[in-house]
Amino acid sequence: MSTDVETLPQPPQSPLKRVGGALAAAALVVAKFAAKFKLLLVLLPKIKLLSTSATMLVSVAAYALIWGWQFAAGFVLLLFVHEMGHVIQLRREGVPASAPLFIPFLGAFVGMKKMPEDAAAEARVGLAGPVLGSLACLVPLAIYGAGGSDMFRALAFTGFFLNLFNLLPVLPLDGGRAMAALSPWMWLVGFALLVAAAIAFPNPIMLLILVLGGVETWRRWRARNTPEARRYHRVSPRTRLAVGVVYIGLAVALGYGMHVTHLERVFADA
Repeated sequence: MSTDVETLPQPPQSPLKRVGGALAAAALVVAKFAAKFKLLLVLLPKIKLLSTSATMLVSVAAYALIWGWQFAAGFVLLLFVHEMGHVIQLRREGVPASAPLFIPFLGAFVGMKKMPEDAAAEARVGLAGPVLGSLACLVPLAIYGAGGSDMFRALAFTGFFLNLFNLLPVLPLDGGRAMAALSPWMWLVGFALLVAAAIAFPNPIMLLILVLGGVETWRRWRARNTPEARRYHRVSPRTRLAVGVVYIGLAVALGYGMHVTHLERVFADA
């Protein structure tokens, strides 16, 4: 004996709900990946086999599949110098820091066992990477000036761009570290800029930074009025001025560097 059940037609789902559902699913995937990535950051420094040189070679091999080995090697070296800026300043601040470890297509990171003593020290650590990284970009720029090689021009441009991107005033980027000494309110401005960038240039890496930045910004923003946070963010006006001057000056210099090294490409060049 069988029964036929009449199914009623379902009302069509609105485009807004479909988009919302897709965004929710994408956010869930990114959040899961972010949790695994955070665990990876904890475990990587403890794995002795994954030394700086080994992870650099893996990154060069990965980037070489897209750009060729010469550009890939130069790109990874620029990343290395940037990260060493953080390492040097962390150790100057008395914070134990690991050597840089590289993850293809995600950049590199430096492990530290504790936070710097105060927001001024955190700002110095954050800015040290872009400062040293920007100076490193002068090497391919000089080679381009001497020989006119477009590859070195593109390498300099990429280095300037990456250091400028890292100055976005949002955690966990270097600019967010600098804002700790200026005004935590700037984290909200930086997060809005990051959201705009993620909408304009959607990709998994941007979404990952957005999730990590959102979690870290919310955590520190919520704790900003605790006695410990107030003490941490107590910065002298002189230090605040110095951080602001370095931050703005570096951003202007990097923007100018991108301008002079920008290489127009047309379809005939491909």
